[in-house]
Parts: sequence; structure tokens; C-alpha cells
Amino acid sequence: MFCISLFSLLVFLRYHIYYGYPLETYLEFPVVIAQDVILLGCIMHFSGKVRRACFYALIYWVGWYMITLQKWIIDLAMNLCTLVSAASRLVQLQHLWETKDAREASALTWGMSVYASAARIITTLMTTNDYAVLIRFIVMLILNIWVTATILHYRKIKKTD
Repeated sequence: MFCISLFSLLVFLRYHIYYGYPLETYLEFPVVIAQDVILLGCIMHFSGKVRRACFYALIYWVGWYMITLQKWIIDLAMNLCTLVSAASRLVQLQHLWETKDAREASALTWGMSVYASAARIITTLMTTNDYAVLIRFIVMLILNIWVTATILHYRKIKKTD
């Protein structure tokens, strides 16, 4: 899942660069990508999977150029990344519903995700007005609120028991 998340970040960054959006709309993505690459590299190195890391690096490098060969490819990749991000939130929700236990989830972290999604909606409206990006952040806002509310609900239940 970590590799898929990294690929989604790369697609999102490439999408913004492809359409020539202002740097402020995607400035955090290179930093987060670098952080993830370093973390993934350390994991692969210390688990003895350096060849696999090189393989992933090659796939990401090729993908970086392939997704901008035609406009429909980058648009499709962006929409698929929205689907993957939404699916990850739905998996988190499913886990919370099945276990009815929110001890391993941080309401503060998910609350910050709510704030970040809301802020990105505002900045998208003010800078690019791109519907694909806007829909992504609206979907993420709704799902992040849902996850946060679910965490708070199950924590409240545990405290009253």
C-alpha cells in the first residue's frame, strides 16, 4: 500500500506540473515524496531488498514520463488516484466498524486531514478551479470527516463501558 500511496503522490505532482499550476498548489508534494522515498529506501535496504527498490525506482521513473504522453492518460491517472485514496479511507472505516475499536487510530491526525482537505478545497477554488482536483479534495474531506467521527464515536463508547 505504501508504494501505491507514493505513486499517487507522484501522479498528483505530475498532474499539477503538466497543467502548469502555480507552485503553491503542489509545493508540499516534492517534500512528502522525498520523505517517502527515503523511508522506502531504508526499509528496502535494511530488509535486504535493494534489487526490489531499484525495480520500484525504475517503474516510478518510467511512469513519471509515461503518464504525460497524452492528456487522457494523466487525467485518468489523476482520477484513479482519487479512487485509490477514497478506497484507503473506506478500508480504514471498515476496520473501525468491524473491530469497534479506535485505540490504534488518532482522531487528531484524522482531524488534521479534515483541515488539510478543507484548506485544499479553498486553495483549489482560488488558484486553479480544476474540477478533478476539487472533486478529489471534496471526496477526501467527506471521508476524512467520516473517519474522524467514527474514531470519536468508538472512543466515546469505550469510555462509557
